[in-house]
Amino acid sequence: MNKKIGFIGLGIMGKPMSKNLIKAGYSLVVYDINPDAMEEVAKCGAEKGTSPKDVAEKCDIVITMLPNSPHVKQVVLGENGVLEGARPGMILIDSSSIAPLVSKEIAEKVKEKGVLMLDAPVSGGEPKAIDGTLSFMVGGDEEVFAKVEDILKAMGSSVVLVGEIGSGNVTKLANQIIVALNIAAMSEAFVLATKAGVDPEKVYKAIRGGLAGSTVLDAKVPMVLARNFKPGFRIDLHIKDLMNALDTGHGVGVPLPLTSQVMEILQALKADQKEKQDHSGIVQFYEKLAGIEVKK
Repeated sequence: MNKKIGFIGLGIMGKPMSKNLIKAGYSLVVYDINPDAMEEVAKCGAEKGTSPKDVAEKCDIVITMLPNSPHVKQVVLGENGVLEGARPGMILIDSSSIAPLVSKEIAEKVKEKGVLMLDAPVSGGEPKAIDGTLSFMVGGDEEVFAKVEDILKAMGSSVVLVGEIGSGNVTKLANQIIVALNIAAMSEAFVLATKAGVDPEKVYKAIRGGLAGSTVLDAKVPMVLARNFKPGFRIDLHIKDLMNALDTGHGVGVPLPLTSQVMEILQALKADQKEKQDHSGIVQFYEKLAGIEVKK
């Protein structure tokens, strides 16, 4: 418990995750390009770092939670980056959702300096980041994982080592395909029910206990009915994840026909300037086609 943890990236997910580590009694040094986000977490008891390098110099373990592959490469390998301040034996946990090959590339580079790395993306969105019940999908060495498992459990209710480095992000891509297709299927079904004159709220109550029930259904239908598209997970980030999924699929020789279909739906929403909305906003693509709104 005496180890200092660095946390870099205090966005929608990183901020509540870092606060949960403080609540669990860990000593934190945080950094973000947004000073207001740093200030907010500092008020909960964290020390503010001046750069990723500064955070690494002060910590035994560094967690990154950033938007995409280029951001992680810049923060870890770039000027004033984590690697510049890291000591041999330091553990880097990247909880960003990035391309699996980039995870492997970064792991190889940091290994040259004796730094150990896990890729540990999460599922659950903002609500589960806030209440500390995220699902961590971890790739890397079993011994390294054992050293940080308790730290991850301070932020998540499910922490599973799925394989070697990069496996965490492959698992996350599988997760993101299922989530996107679930939301699209839900949207299609509820637009049909609404247009056919059946109360969507009653449809939800009728089907949620059966085989069509899911975590996605329970998380997203109430948002749609309330017309609340405030992001827990933005459409533009889901586009990024599906782009990584399609690239990875094509790279290993796996066609992803339904994923590419949902990608085009997300691209249509982006063209309508809806990319900053929650991915439950997928329903609006179907609503536009059918000329109807799903609401209470």
